[in-house]
Amino acid sequence: MISMNYPPLTIAMMGSSDFSVRILRSLVDVGHDIVCVYVPSSRSRGGCIKKKLTSIEDAAIKLGISVRTPCSLRDPLEQEIFFSLGLDLLVVAAYGLILPKEILSAPRLGSINVHASLLPRWRGAAPIQRAILAGDTKTGVTIMQMNLGLDTGNVLISGTVPITRQSTFQSLETELSLLGGELIVLAVEALAHGELISIPQLEKGVTYAKKLNREDARLNFHLSAIVLERLVRAFNPWPGAFFRYNGVSIKVFEANTLNVGRITNFPGTVLDSELKISCGDGIFLPSVVQRPGKKIVNVEAFLRGFPIKPGSILD
Repeated sequence: MISMNYPPLTIAMMGSSDFSVRILRSLVDVGHDIVCVYVPSSRSRGGCIKKKLTSIEDAAIKLGISVRTPCSLRDPLEQEIFFSLGLDLLVVAAYGLILPKEILSAPRLGSINVHASLLPRWRGAAPIQRAILAGDTKTGVTIMQMNLGLDTGNVLISGTVPITRQSTFQSLETELSLLGGELIVLAVEALAHGELISIPQLEKGVTYAKKLNREDARLNFHLSAIVLERLVRAFNPWPGAFFRYNGVSIKVFEANTLNVGRITNFPGTVLDSELKISCGDGIFLPSVVQRPGKKIVNVEAFLRGFPIKPGSILD
């Protein structure tokens, strides 16, 4: 454990993803008293639905930290429980829900959010995927004071990482979580000493990272091959970019492109026995794929077991 030169703070953490875990562990490693980890549940007509065990919930249990999974933090009873924690600080990382002002204002030092983008770019639920999809060459982590808006609070500290042609959602999330773990320790220490200056976000350059679903991962061959290659990386590993052939959904986890401009073949046409596919612009070359119930394999092994004839149209 790294020693601090100030008394440990009493902190609650809210999160739901692998990104959140590194933030939690960083706070624990420097000696802060994490008294509770909140993980979101969801509502249905039948009431509250507990989501499956998340990675941060699993980490909290192993660390001996209490876990709560409320349906709503607007519930007066849940708010009373939160108030009773006597918090110095609330730290939020990929929690996925807007928090009420009663919760945000309760901790002595307020509430801060660890967000996986360089705000104000990519406010919202899916900043890592959206940065890859847009072809951004860099992204980062922003720690901000929380307010009632969607990732609109004042910036406290930020850091940058590059996005390369090899960056996938999984690899970039790992990089950003490590950076976030470093930044949260610095931010909390500065807050404890009253040394952190908050800066309003710029009005220019605001973009929104709309939540993604499985259908967003479908490969539309009317788009350019470059755009589709980004989509493959943005959805690796979940849910996996995919196309359909004869009703079978084929996932693509790695791909290359040939930038030959527009070609005469209809988009989605298989051009040869190596599974080169025509696009609205350029040629798309899947290199690592998977069909239902089978292992992830390179395209050569895939085609030996599931041949797709040149001239076939994929959708």
